Amino acid sequence: MTSTVLFDFSGTLFRIESAESWLRTVLEAAGSVLPEGEVAETARALEAAGALPGGAFPVRVPEELAGLWRARDESAELHRAAYTGLSRQVPLPDPALHDALYDRHMEPAAWAPYPDAPQVLGTLRERGVRVGVVSNIGWDLRPVFRAHGLDAYVDTYVLSYEHGVQKPDPRLFATACEALGADPRATLMVGDSRPADGGAATLGCSVYFVDHLPAAERPDGLLPVLDLVG
Repeated sequence: MTSTVLFDFSGTLFRIESAESWLRTVLEAAGSVLPEGEVAETARALEAAGALPGGAFPVRVPEELAGLWRARDESAELHRAAYTGLSRQVPLPDPALHDALYDRHMEPAAWAPYPDAPQVLGTLRERGVRVGVVSNIGWDLRPVFRAHGLDAYVDTYVLSYEHGVQKPDPRLFATACEALGADPRATLMVGDSRPADGGAATLGCSVYFVDHLPAAERPDGLLPVLDLVG
């Protein structure tokens, strides 16, 4: 019987804003101007470069960034360097915008919970099921949960950059289980990445996958979790 649920963050409980929204917000805040016809085109180029954390993976990682990309979630410094490096593959009106784009993606307003996330997390809390968030990430996502009113449903956060290892390394999942006093064999891991989140299975956890889609396109992908948890 499952008594504990671990969730991934990006693409599972929350989804980052669109690349165009991301770019427009930063341009406006910086007072920087791109001709209207170029905004969508530049956003598409940034998306193809993989510059938006939580968005699409790069179409191609430049050779000089390959090492950074592989280790990006092991520290805050590596994460920023990898993503701003990808961003710099795309020309912007002001070089300072690359760091501004990175900073924007860490703001709670850049993220939206999936429509069913509050219901699922709230129901798990009502059932006495303990919940952890296990994320490959380079920054503190706790303020995102607080800003969206979901922090009260999470009992522990295990973030890759705080431990120097990234999923699928089983140490992250083991750390979460230990923090929750959970038996991995009675734990369900919910995520959107088979290569990363599937690592929980090596500990004996059950694993359930959701699709990494824009929030509006996945209104009920988390609801089946409630049927998997006693």
